[in-house]
Amino acid sequence: MIEVDAQGVVEFTQALVRVPSTNDPARGRSEQPAADLVAARMREWGWQPRVYEAAPGRPNVVAVVEGGGGDGPTLMFEGHTDVVTEGDLSEWTVDPFGGEIRDGRLWGRGSADMKSGLAAALYATRALQLAGPFPGRIKVCALADEEGLMIGAHHFVAEGLAADVDGAIVAEPEAGEICAVAKGALRLRIDFTGKMAHGAMPQHGRNPVPAVGALLVALGSLESELQARHPAHEHLGEVYVTPTVVRAGSEEQVNVIPAVASVFVDVRTVPGVEHKDVAERVAALAAHDGIAAEVSILVDRPPVDVPVADPVVAALAAAHRDVTGAEPVYGGVPGSTDGTVLTHWGGIPSVVYGPGGKWIAHQADEYVEVAEIVQCTRVFAEAARRFLTRDLP
Repeated sequence: MIEVDAQGVVEFTQALVRVPSTNDPARGRSEQPAADLVAARMREWGWQPRVYEAAPGRPNVVAVVEGGGGDGPTLMFEGHTDVVTEGDLSEWTVDPFGGEIRDGRLWGRGSADMKSGLAAALYATRALQLAGPFPGRIKVCALADEEGLMIGAHHFVAEGLAADVDGAIVAEPEAGEICAVAKGALRLRIDFTGKMAHGAMPQHGRNPVPAVGALLVALGSLESELQARHPAHEHLGEVYVTPTVVRAGSEEQVNVIPAVASVFVDVRTVPGVEHKDVAERVAALAAHDGIAAEVSILVDRPPVDVPVADPVVAALAAAHRDVTGAEPVYGGVPGSTDGTVLTHWGGIPSVVYGPGGKWIAHQADEYVEVAEIVQCTRVFAEAARRFLTRDLP
């Protein structure tokens, strides 16, 4: 088994957690300090990271580690440097940016999602490099803005950096599950336009609020229709059509019929659901006499469905078996990750696997088991070796 620096990967995870890398310019926060930390560690190892600005102050860090063992495939390890806000501090029993280790757990915002995974990817690559020559190369990527619009991953693809990658391991927390499938996300905004009038004389206006109500009812029927047409996925569950925001009028002027109203909808899909068809169905359902309706697509991330026989998935499964002694468990990502962008826009087969529980992300008292960080680093190193040497089951 490839020897990894267990102490180093845990300490580096702590260092990353201690950087509050939320995208919050008003509080002077961004991914920059975390990206700087990653780039500095890469340089310490003699790597030559390149830094690309996905947006001002929001860098991607990319290093290519050549194996020195001749030509071969290119494996990508991907992690993101941003974290969500810590939220209400009164809900935390630890410092969210303290990186404290207690009871065998490393605590703090981003400990699971996903600074431990990013650290594991770096240290696994370094371990394989020190173990001797290997064919091909590893592209280690720390990208910005996964928690937002994934501008880091989109920029990575737009720069042509995905073109030579044969497979990607995305180090999101999945509690040991190998996730080659992920739900799609389609977020829609529907704007209704009527005519403002006095509430006492509605005949002089065109009220968009009933159109909102009719759409909300219709969306429930659409969800049932999609679930009947696309049965629950083994790893991803059901299709969901969820209204999340409704806006109309003003509570300060309840005697005024508003001219405009809006509905925001979060659609979560499984393989086989065409997002274009869903958007068109919503537009048809929004049609209402005398009220104009416009549907805007805010986010369009199709489902990911990579075969388990794909080399990157097979290598990861074999590595999990070798390191843990347990048979791999396959699962699915309930949301979307940078892997969604890498697969659909970059053409890279991707699989998601990393330390930490998938349900602990974004919660107060986020943590990751220290032993899981080290174990995952070993799995990543062995997965990389198998993928690059084509030592596949």
